[in-house]
Amino acid sequence: MAARQSTADSFVQRHGLWSAEQARAANRVAQAIKKHKLELVRFSFADQHGVLRGKTVVAAEAAALMAAGVTMTTTLLAKDTAHKTVYPVFTAGGGFAIAEMQGGGDFVMVADPTTFRVLPWATDTGWLLCDIYFTNGKKVPFSTRQVLRDALDKLGAAGFDFRAGLEVEFHLFKLENPRLSPADATWPPQAPEVSLLNQGYQYLTETRFDQVAEALEPIRRGIEALGLPLRSLEIELGPSQCEFTFRPQPGFATADTMILFRAAVKQIARRHGMLASFMCRPALPNLFSSGWHLHQSLIARKSGRNAFAGDERDGLAATGLHYLGGLLAHAHAAAAFTTPTVNGYKRYRAYTLAPDRAIWARDNRGVMLRVMGRPGDPATHLENRVGEPAANPYLYIASQIYAGLDGIAHQRAPGPSADTPYETKAQALPKNLGEAVAALRASKVFRDGFGNAFVDYFSHLKEAEFARFTAETGGEGSDVTAWEQNEYFDLF
Repeated sequence: MAARQSTADSFVQRHGLWSAEQARAANRVAQAIKKHKLELVRFSFADQHGVLRGKTVVAAEAAALMAAGVTMTTTLLAKDTAHKTVYPVFTAGGGFAIAEMQGGGDFVMVADPTTFRVLPWATDTGWLLCDIYFTNGKKVPFSTRQVLRDALDKLGAAGFDFRAGLEVEFHLFKLENPRLSPADATWPPQAPEVSLLNQGYQYLTETRFDQVAEALEPIRRGIEALGLPLRSLEIELGPSQCEFTFRPQPGFATADTMILFRAAVKQIARRHGMLASFMCRPALPNLFSSGWHLHQSLIARKSGRNAFAGDERDGLAATGLHYLGGLLAHAHAAAAFTTPTVNGYKRYRAYTLAPDRAIWARDNRGVMLRVMGRPGDPATHLENRVGEPAANPYLYIASQIYAGLDGIAHQRAPGPSADTPYETKAQALPKNLGEAVAALRASKVFRDGFGNAFVDYFSHLKEAEFARFTAETGGEGSDVTAWEQNEYFDLF
């Protein structure tokens, strides 16, 4: 961890890492720590999988460490979803051809002071999201938060801002056995044993909601206390399955909200004897798959108006049509970002209210992309129903931006509306993670957008994950395996 140093000679100041707004926010954070008499502050960054990692510091050191940064080991960036290092970090360049990644050296978490929150469920504790840099001040090229920032900058250069709302399904269980015996502490650990909070199969009924209302109450309070723009709490069709929706926000705020939401739900649930899982399809009898629907639109910078709203076709302006065409054209390669786990591909089944091919329609829940809004409606937007709740939001949103920008640049036509979604002929979504990663590696659009280094990095991580799965299970069949349950159930 970085040593104390004066603000005037801090890591942040030497490398010019804060904006004026962030510098002002840092002063407010220091005052808030004193005002709330905090004892601890968590510094966290979202890793390549969208999992928060970090360190907790005593409050007396927090202000200095915001300026000095908090060190972490670079091996964290070399790990797959089992937390196993899949790069040869002790060879030249650490397996990345990057000197700063060699030997498991340090990188630096730099707090974004504008993200500060006081945790409502942890006593006298604050929370900060961080960006990551090498110790020489260079940006870490595998920072997914920075990846989205770059995508938003490119979108801005094209004259648009991104706006999105979240609709996230997950499972909430009673924790019966956390599997804490030494024999269960395998790597990855044995998945905890759980029981249901309701039996499901009564979609949006008051009865089923009331059966989980008491369990959801501390979660709702915690989410609202964090200042996240919660809109609704809903009961889904499956047993013990819920959905939370959030009001639209600018793109970067949307991604931060998703990261904070998932972490908060899991932590609050565990403190109340429950387990929340954002794994797409748990390996438990009778459960349904969970999805993450991303509602998105573009705002024209010059006019401040929704660039999708119009009446050229199905309520979309030309910009919206071409953006839609880009999402469809690159859905196969984008799947590695929207559905980044082995398990997520078990959701792509016909006649299940989930997509199985790259198609669109107006207000049809069987398609991948649903057009929402009537001609001229300022709230017109696209709902992408392809994502899984475990996806890294920074990468999910960045993939939408790059695919959409390509559609606009090349005026890609989305083709006809698919009013019978499971009968319409169209390119099928990838059958598994391996197929998705192969499409990503071959994608010129995503190589141009994310950069070759990031595409190769992310692909290598996912190939290692898929290789472990196929080696241990054979990789065949549509049933969810014990491997997936141990790998994802408690991680996400």
